[in-house]
Amino acid sequence: MDPVTLAVIQAGLQQVCDEMDLTFSRAAFSPVIAEANDRSDGIYAATDGSLIAQGAQGLPVFVGTMQFSTRHLIERIARGETAAPEPDDIYIVNDPYLGGTHLMDVRFALPFYRNGALWCWLSNTGHWPDTGGAVPGGFSASATAAEQEGLRLPPVKLFKRGVKDREIWQIICSNIRVSEQRIGDVKAQASALLVGAARLGALLDRYGDAEVAAAIAEMHGFATQQMQANIALIPAGHYHATAFIDSDGVVDAPLTIALCVTREGETLSFDFTGSSPPCRGPMNSVRATTLSSVYLAMRHIFPDVPISAGAFVPLTVTGIAGTFLDAQYPRPVSGCAAEVSQRIAEAVFAALVQALPDRVTAAPAGTSGNFGLGGHDPERGRDYVMYQISGGGYGGNADHDGLSNGCSTIGISKAPPVEIMEQNFPVLYRRYALHDGSGGAGQHRGGFGLDYEIELLRGTAQASFVMDHGRSGPQGAMGGQDGAVNRVEVIRGDTVWVPPHLSKAQDIALQPGDRVRVRTPGGGGYGPPALRAPAAIAEDLRLGRYSAEQSAALFPDQARDKP
Repeated sequence: MDPVTLAVIQAGLQQVCDEMDLTFSRAAFSPVIAEANDRSDGIYAATDGSLIAQGAQGLPVFVGTMQFSTRHLIERIARGETAAPEPDDIYIVNDPYLGGTHLMDVRFALPFYRNGALWCWLSNTGHWPDTGGAVPGGFSASATAAEQEGLRLPPVKLFKRGVKDREIWQIICSNIRVSEQRIGDVKAQASALLVGAARLGALLDRYGDAEVAAAIAEMHGFATQQMQANIALIPAGHYHATAFIDSDGVVDAPLTIALCVTREGETLSFDFTGSSPPCRGPMNSVRATTLSSVYLAMRHIFPDVPISAGAFVPLTVTGIAGTFLDAQYPRPVSGCAAEVSQRIAEAVFAALVQALPDRVTAAPAGTSGNFGLGGHDPERGRDYVMYQISGGGYGGNADHDGLSNGCSTIGISKAPPVEIMEQNFPVLYRRYALHDGSGGAGQHRGGFGLDYEIELLRGTAQASFVMDHGRSGPQGAMGGQDGAVNRVEVIRGDTVWVPPHLSKAQDIALQPGDRVRVRTPGGGGYGPPALRAPAAIAEDLRLGRYSAEQSAALFPDQARDKP
């Protein structure tokens, strides 16, 4: 195919997904989707669910997981375990063990037909604020079984030939909190797929089914070749790294992610042999999320590779069987997508920065800061579930300092605006600022995390946290220092309470006037602090990013050189 036509069709498929993303966000009711953009949309092959295209504004961690969940759907249909598709059907599924993440990430899938034949699948994922379970928001830090985390749905038709199945919907509503508020998100999620179907149909009408199918095949092959070309930049050999999770929320002991990356020929293998066994608490990861975490880490390192299943062909993942990175039912997994996935990516970065020091960064904050708050608002006479995500510092790199208050490693989600949260929930943000001093020292320091404080204004509420990096900060690279740790405090009058697991806890009772303060991690530093430019140190000091005492302690060589 001539390169101009190929580029236009590739951009057209991307645009279809981008429009689905925008439709989803603009029509959704929940701030976590409408404002934070915790969602993603994509196009997947009819035969095996392999990724064809995904929106540029969708969460990268869903690049792989929606491919796996679509594949599981196709396989279950083939075995007769799930009803066969018909035009305008929309399936719903959130089962983590069927190519998913955690229960709050709910997937919709629509079969797309052309001339009476199934041509592809359109699929999307949105983070629902609640799917039932032990605590509002689903992030149960002490869960020891999947049932404690919420309602688990296998693939079922929520819409049959375009009509919502009222019985299925009633089952869902009977098992989740604030169910009356979910209908807006459900309609937005379904509408996004319908918009995608219309736009994809127009693209096929314009270029023809055969021409677009040929372009998809070329895109797949080109993505493979481009990933192989990038892999060739890595010197042949083995690269080892280790990352740690603070605890599983139940047993107060670290979990280990052991990684050996091997470059041999045109392939890159990721061997996790030696990682911790399955854990009791919710910090297990399902296979789909583990593989997707590797894929998204490689997307960070080689962002020029097109988003296509072909990009994953030269990447192999081994050694996860029997570890907490390949959780089987009924292991709890609420922390897999937002926390474990980022620590897997951190291990990939720590390994490959040894091979590509000019391209790979020090570790980013590596936590989504999952904070769930549920209660009753007496002024409005209704229950609510609030879900807060937050940013953190990115790692420094060979060229510059890390970004401050950046989004999580796994996505482009942003924290909802303070004004929107205060309008929707009975809370007041007493503080919202950078976590000064949190960036790891280095020739190029890490970015700074976020420092926020929320006060409950009225009613009673329950707070829950599933975060990480409270025990050790994000890793520095090439001689850089680690970033600051995550800090969580519950403030009741003059009393300050810190969770025993540092950044994981659940069922924390709050009364009006009680406050929660969270200080997210800064990114790791890159290069020896002794090589940092004196002008950069002075600028950070002038802006209050470090105190004078911190600056002198972090950069002692430069302090001694002052006249």
